[in-house]
Amino acid sequence: VQLQASGGGLVQPGDSLRLSCDASGATFRSIGLGWFRQAPGKEREFVGAIGWMSGLSYYADSVKGRFTMSRDIAKKTAYLEMNSLKPEDTAVYYCAAHIMGRPWGTTRETDFRSWGQGTQVTVSS
Repeated sequence: VQLQASGGGLVQPGDSLRLSCDASGATFRSIGLGWFRQAPGKEREFVGAIGWMSGLSYYADSVKGRFTMSRDIAKKTAYLEMNSLKPEDTAVYYCAAHIMGRPWGTTRETDFRSWGQGTQVTVSS
């Protein structure tokens, strides 16, 4: 089962956008969920991760203070609230499940699974 990110779009610099990640179809256990992004011509990079039960989260320095993650346990859905968006935030955003047993605080793609197709976020004036 792949996790599906949604909610992307075209926004102006300084605007806000909220992405959603639907994990309701997942049958496996996971620590939580991670967000990654891939800009054109660049490698995919870690954005942040949140624990399902704890609600604790950690972020990449590039988004700290601007992006906030949350989750709805009942809906098994996670959210990425993005504020003060910059052109350099333009990317395809992905969510993936944090594999049980992998370390908390990891930013490695290989510690996450069930990648979906991602959602495009474009920040441009």
